[in-house]
Amino acid sequence: MTNSCLQLSGFFISCIGWLGIVIATATNEWVFTCKYGLNTCKKLDELGCKGPWAECLLSTGTYHCVTLTQLLDLPAYVQTTRALMIIGSILGLPVVAMLLVSMPCISFGNEPQASKNKRTILGGVLMLIVALCGSVSTVWFPIGAHQELNLMSFGFSLYTGWVGTIFSLLGGCILTCCSAESSSRPYQDNNRFYYSKQGGGNPPAAPSVNHAKSAHV
Repeated sequence: MTNSCLQLSGFFISCIGWLGIVIATATNEWVFTCKYGLNTCKKLDELGCKGPWAECLLSTGTYHCVTLTQLLDLPAYVQTTRALMIIGSILGLPVVAMLLVSMPCISFGNEPQASKNKRTILGGVLMLIVALCGSVSTVWFPIGAHQELNLMSFGFSLYTGWVGTIFSLLGGCILTCCSAESSSRPYQDNNRFYYSKQGGGNPPAAPSVNHAKSAHV
């Protein structure tokens, strides 16, 4: 029972982490850039944000973005972040499906629990790879942006990527560890004999044959 609860917990935590990776990949508010203070940049319409896909300029009531389409001219940290986040987002979908069909509450025919545990371990390892992709991207991108631009603060997308990475790492560890030492064991069929209570719980005795010698008078 404990092992099943851990597997379900690891599955839901992994799903939340993967969704965080997907949201971070699809949005552009990774870092905010400005040469002055926050209020000054808003008044001068110089508060910008940057993500893997676009650079945006934030001002009062407007949100203007320029898509980063020149692939060969992009810095290495932007290209690496794009590649790793796409890999993590795409890889997470079959991993979640694999973990879903490996849960103890879902069964297909007479599938043994040992094979489901192997799939769960594989899914946990793949989820750790998703977490690795997210961790490298969410750490390298702000460092690269700070070296290239005047980094002022982190954005919503970066925080979402960090949360998704932590949840994916935690869920992958739970799934891998709890399934490696599963408490399920193969059942053994033992021969049992059931007797009626009328005989006092004992099997009926075989009729005895008494051989008596005839007495000669």
